[in-house]
Amino acid sequence: MKNTIVNFFRVASLLVLLLAVALLSAIATMHFAIHGAEVQVPALKGMTIAQARSETAGLGLNLDVDHRYYSGDVAAGHILSQSPAPGTVVRREWNVRVAESLGQQLVDVPSTVGSDERIADLELRRAGLDVGAPAHLPDADAPEGTVLAQDPPPHALDIAQPSVSLLLAAPDDETPSGYVMPDLTGWLATTAIAAVEKVGIKVGPIQFVDVPIAPVGSGNAAPTLLIKPGAVIAQSPAAGSLVVQSTLVKLTVAR
Repeated sequence: MKNTIVNFFRVASLLVLLLAVALLSAIATMHFAIHGAEVQVPALKGMTIAQARSETAGLGLNLDVDHRYYSGDVAAGHILSQSPAPGTVVRREWNVRVAESLGQQLVDVPSTVGSDERIADLELRRAGLDVGAPAHLPDADAPEGTVLAQDPPPHALDIAQPSVSLLLAAPDDETPSGYVMPDLTGWLATTAIAAVEKVGIKVGPIQFVDVPIAPVGSGNAAPTLLIKPGAVIAQSPAAGSLVVQSTLVKLTVAR
């Protein structure tokens, strides 16, 4: 009887040990399955696209070139930025998005204002520029499809992307999808704000700056202000830019 009880406890202990080993093995397998499918995103900035593809493919990640920008600091064909950031832990098959450098801006932005849309499109593409989705503005004085404005403007320097947006003339009865930003410099701020808000575009907080005063002349003549207080001296977006109703206009006004 005593031997039977001892044998029972031996068998029970063995079963408990086997169960514990199986449980630990299952936990280890689950841990490997979960964490074995995770990798750290490598640092890709400065690499060529080919190098980055090789690096990410070796880790089971996908590389997507989302944007291309001009850069005076990073050579053409190399990576400017990435998302997620280096060191981020992600699952395999994750998409790593990068921006590719186009090098320094060497292309001259041609003037297309006054041209037909098709001619403007052809001229821009010949210059190596992309054409964004156009906006339309009713204009009784211009034939439908005529370019009224472009952004960036002709011969612009230090543009970010190789893309130009066009504002096209539309029939009078068409709802406008964009506007040409007027030159507001010299306008009284109240007049400028009223003109912009009349078409449904909002004006952000005004930045006031002190205006210079001309040197005092001889005699009792009062000093002359070079700029009238309350006048607009700077604006954003610049005159001639394409703006839509979601654009926030910023004005700098003389105090």
